[in-house]
Amino acid sequence: MKILRNELNEELNIRTQKNFPIDGIEFIDITPLIIQKNVLNEITEKFVEELKNKNIDYLVLPEARGFLFGTPVASKIGAGILPVRKKGKLPPDYIECSFEYEKEYGKDILELPKLVNESYEGKRFYIIDDLYATGNTIKAIASAIEKLGGTLVGYGCVLNIPSLNDDKKLFSLIDIEEETGE
Repeated sequence: MKILRNELNEELNIRTQKNFPIDGIEFIDITPLIIQKNVLNEITEKFVEELKNKNIDYLVLPEARGFLFGTPVASKIGAGILPVRKKGKLPPDYIECSFEYEKEYGKDILELPKLVNESYEGKRFYIIDDLYATGNTIKAIASAIEKLGGTLVGYGCVLNIPSLNDDKKLFSLIDIEEETGE
C-alpha cells in the first residue's frame, strides 16, 4: 500500500492483510491509526472542522469501523448517531429500512434504525466511514436516507482509494493506492 496524500500531521501506521476476508482481497487495517491517541484526536478534529457549520442532525455510521470515527465527532458537533448494521443485528422493531448493496467481494444487506419519536423526513444527515473504495456502501446508504425523506448533506472517510472511484464530492483525509504484483 502506498500513501498518495495525507492531511494528518502524523506518520501513518496502516497494516494490510492479504486474502482476508476472502482470497484475492487485501484487507486494510486501521487499528494502528486508532491506537495512537494523537492520530485519533486529529482525525476527530479534522471531521469536526469539516462539519461544524453544516447543521447536521445525525451522523450515519456504517458498521463497524465507521462507529469508531463518527461517535467522537457527533459528540463534538452536537449530532446524534445512526449506526448502520448488517441485516439481523438491529432488533426488528427498530429497523426503518433494509437495503442490499454490492461490495468489492460480494453482496451485503444493511439496515437503518428508526429514529426515536420522529421520522427521517426533513432531517440532515452526514455519513462517516473508515474506508472508501468503490463507494457502493455510502451510495446505498445515501439512497436509503433520501427514500426516507432525509437530506444527505455529505459524506466522508478517513482512507480513500481514488483508483477505485472518481468521487469529487467525497471528503477524505488520506488517499492510498493498493500495490499490485507483490
